[in-house]
Amino acid sequence: MTTSIRRLGRLALVLLLAGAAACKKQPAADQATVTIGISIPGMDHGWTGGVVWWAEQAKKKWEAEDKNIRVILSTARDSSEQVDKVENLLVQGIDALVILPHEPGPLTKVCEQASSQGVYLVVVDRGLDKPIHDFFVAGDNPGFGRACGEALAKQLGGKGKIVVMEGIPCPVNSDRVNAFMEVIKKHPGIEVLDSQAAYWDPEKGLRLMENFLQKYPSIDAVWTGDDDVLLGALKAYTESGRKDIKYFIGGAGSKAIVKMILDRDPAIPFNVTYPPAMISTAVDFAVKGLRREIPEGQKTHIMPAEIITPENAKEFYFPDSIY
Repeated sequence: MTTSIRRLGRLALVLLLAGAAACKKQPAADQATVTIGISIPGMDHGWTGGVVWWAEQAKKKWEAEDKNIRVILSTARDSSEQVDKVENLLVQGIDALVILPHEPGPLTKVCEQASSQGVYLVVVDRGLDKPIHDFFVAGDNPGFGRACGEALAKQLGGKGKIVVMEGIPCPVNSDRVNAFMEVIKKHPGIEVLDSQAAYWDPEKGLRLMENFLQKYPSIDAVWTGDDDVLLGALKAYTESGRKDIKYFIGGAGSKAIVKMILDRDPAIPFNVTYPPAMISTAVDFAVKGLRREIPEGQKTHIMPAEIITPENAKEFYFPDSIY
């Protein structure tokens, strides 16, 4: 009962502020001070840990560079808590909301509420159920899968047996895997032995790799499509004592894997970016949006999928980052 009353009270305050906030959409460039709220998942796995770290860097950067910008960073364990915390940001009178939603469905309504109050809305990585954003920042998921496929096919010389460890069944995973498979189909000498979900989780990656090792006596390469899963797969392979697998290919550019590439580990010849730094880029676009510095008609920025090799790995190695 007490929790419900507090929640109703918070919603009532949000509604009271709605009228005053409605005129705030894209404030003039000379507005004295603006407040940007960042709402993101907590560190529930490696990549989101990287998102939190980059969000902290964005806050430090903007508050150090511009005394007229205030950044409030909010993390949440799940969708329900994220909704509550976005409502709290609205109570604090934010001018822009940069949000990477836990799940599109549960967060769409509160984002719609923010937009109706005149808050400039930048959505990151996972789209909402309705196209209500002012700006959208994401990685190139089809490009990610395509780049992995092309680089692996070249590494294998167009021949070999591979296994695929997919992510959580969702549009992001489908875009990556479908693009990867389209490339592999162009190389009839490459056989996909198996493709199963590892849910972007290192423990699930370890268990799935153990199953693949038991099931297939000969494997030339593994594509995990995710560096957290790659670490689990590598552990299973090391513990198995097998020596036949030539290459392990992950993705997203975690510092552990990038360091292996820097050290020229022969089993990790390359990686493909899906940068958690996109949250920092999204904050930059929120500032530009509030200052009306984004070209008219531009509503999207896609971060390119780049190949990380020993030659350029220093550009992608951030030792102070969590990820």
